[in-house]
Order: sequence, then structure tokens, then C-alpha cells
Amino acid sequence: MHDHRRLGRDLGLFDTDPLMGAGLPYWLPDGAVVRHALEEYVREAELRAGYRHVYSPVLGKRELYEISGHWDLYRDDMFPPMRLGAEEVVLRPGLCPHHALVYRSRARSHRELPLRIAELGAMYRSEPSGVLGGLTRVRAIHLNDAHIFCTAEQAAGEVRAALGLIRRAYADLGIRAARYRLSLPGPGGKYVADPELWRRATALLEEALEEADGLPYEAAEGEAAFYGPKIDVQIADAAGRETTLSTIQVDFHQPARFGLRYTDAGGRRRRPVMVHRSVVGSVERAVAHLIEVHGGAFPVWLAPVQLVVLPVGEAQEGRAYELVREALALGLRAEVAGPGRGTLGARVRAARLVPYQAVIGEREAAGDLVAVRLRDGRRPGGVAGAELLRRVAERARDRGGELWEPA
Repeated sequence: MHDHRRLGRDLGLFDTDPLMGAGLPYWLPDGAVVRHALEEYVREAELRAGYRHVYSPVLGKRELYEISGHWDLYRDDMFPPMRLGAEEVVLRPGLCPHHALVYRSRARSHRELPLRIAELGAMYRSEPSGVLGGLTRVRAIHLNDAHIFCTAEQAAGEVRAALGLIRRAYADLGIRAARYRLSLPGPGGKYVADPELWRRATALLEEALEEADGLPYEAAEGEAAFYGPKIDVQIADAAGRETTLSTIQVDFHQPARFGLRYTDAGGRRRRPVMVHRSVVGSVERAVAHLIEVHGGAFPVWLAPVQLVVLPVGEAQEGRAYELVREALALGLRAEVAGPGRGTLGARVRAARLVPYQAVIGEREAAGDLVAVRLRDGRRPGGVAGAELLRRVAERARDRGGELWEPA
């Protein structure tokens, strides 16, 4: 594996600046493409799984986090409040309090449950400068977050479904889970003081893990959230260091704190269970891991440039730009690397991480063909330009890993 901090900068994916501050990386155009493709993948997967997407503000009144429990139990990891007139507002450390307010914005019936609310939203953590690094540990986090409001009987099934989403995403993205961890409270930590709450939540997670095709997991004390236990999906970086990427948490605490209710089939008022779930964790940490896993040679659908067209000489540049315009019209990311960028060999080497290279010489231009070179070294030979674009678009749409198969 590669170190994403070096490779990400070498490839022009992200960078930092002292004037922005430590732990606050910015995304360059190619990195923004990777990030956007990942975000779209997750949104589509969530829509297919029955999630509804919302937007919520990155600020909240201090009172909001006092109700949620963050202010008492998580304050050391939050940025200081800001005074606005007679009020204090805080950069949110998580999205869950906002989604609890979305849920309670109107009366809810059991017929609406499970209600799956998702958001790719920003949150902020006051991380010590000594632990910051690249994209894996930052202070401004964009989290693929969701909260499922359901009955107690539905909770284990929703946890299993979330595990299924995570495992499918990892298969599509080429991510390997290092291990699955059941994170429990430990001595000395700041946790909600409600033993029955912890017992019920832990039992639900254990039930879901046991029924998820015998998924192996390890229990770890001291790793729980302050409001409940969680399933952490651990990944390993280039140096073998483990971090958490995806999480699933069962929460009885915040529904009680916010007075969340639904009406059951008998007309009685009941309290829902809140399942917190993140399929790929933070966008920053997910992209960092993808850089390391793929070494910058991203799958077609994630690649910043999917097709580069290389005219051998100036006489072929017109056809090269025409082919790129056709590719862009199909939604592909394509560009021309013309003779002004050096010899053909130099341009081929510079584009070594691009999945598809299309070389146009005199013979190809005369026959409306391109000589195809694949990133993996194969050369399928002369192909009609339209056929190449069809194949690339198909691979990008299907998110397939194989670059080329016989027609």
C-alpha cells in the first residue's frame, strides 16, 4: 500500500495551507472528482435502500447539545461556543441531534417506521494537533451519516441491513475490512449512566452480528460512543495502523432526551430506537484509504480522468478534440494530451494512471479509429472512436473493475 499523504499531493488530489490551519485540507480539482464520485455512489446506494436525504445546518445552539448529552460528555472534543447576541452557538460535532429534530418536526405513526434519514454533512472536531495527518485525521469532517428511527422489533434487522450496505460498498470500492469490532464502554470513560440502556443496545448489536452470516467480530472495551455501543469496521493503512471507517450504533439515549415518539397500531405513544449508521465513514478518511489501496490507479468510475486522447502530431489534434467533446457529452471525464506536452512516449508515461489512452496517428485519423492502450499494459489495437466511448461509458456506469473484455 502507498502513503496517501505523499501520493495525494503528488497526484494533485488535495493539499493544505498554514493560513487555513492544521487539520483543514482543501480538495484540488482531481481530488474533488474522486470525492464527488464517491458521494454519488453512496447517495445512490442509500436511495435504493429506502433512505431519504436531508440537509441540516453546521451550527446549533448550545442548548441543543446540552439536550443530546454532547455538552456534558463530549465537550472536550468540540470547538468553543460562539456568542451571537444573547445566545451561544456551536459547530456541531455530529449530525444526530439535528436528525432527531427532523424526526420530531411532526407527529409520526408506526406506519412510517423504519424512517431512514441520511445526509452527507459537515461536522467539526477539536482534534489535538499531534494526531492530525493527511485526510485520515482532520478537524472539518464530511460524514456519510444516517439515522434510522424504528421500533425495537425492527432494530436488529436495520442493523443487519446496514452491515449489508457496508459490505457491498467495500466490495465495489476494493476495500478490505481488517476486522469487525463490537465497541463497548470501559472504565474511566464518559458514558451515559443507564445500565439497562447499555444492556439492551448491546444485545441488539450482538444479535445482528450473530445473524449476519456468522460475521466474526471482537469485543473491545473503552471504544463505545458516549450514548451507546457500536459496531466499528476497522481498516488498516499503509503502515499497518488501524482506524475506524464505518460504524453502526444503537441509541436509546437521544430518543429519550429529545422526547421522540410514534403512535403504534393501538394508538399508544411509543419511543423509537435510533440507529446511527455510516457506510463509508468520513469522505476524507474513505478517500485517503482509496488512494492507498489503489495507489492512485482508481477504478474507471472513480478516476479523475477516465480517458486521455493522444494525437501523434498537430494534424491529428482536431480529431482528438472532437473525440473528447463526444466523450464529455456522454458524461465521461476526458482530455487531450497534445504534442505541446512532449513526445508521445512522455505523454503516455505521464498518463500512466488514466484507465484508457486513445492514440490517434495518421492511419487512425484516416480510418476514424483510435489505437487503444489500457492502464494495465494491454493494447487491444485499433477500435472505432464511438466503440471506445461506448465501452468506457459502460464500465463507468456499471462501476466494473475490468478495463476491457473481448467484444
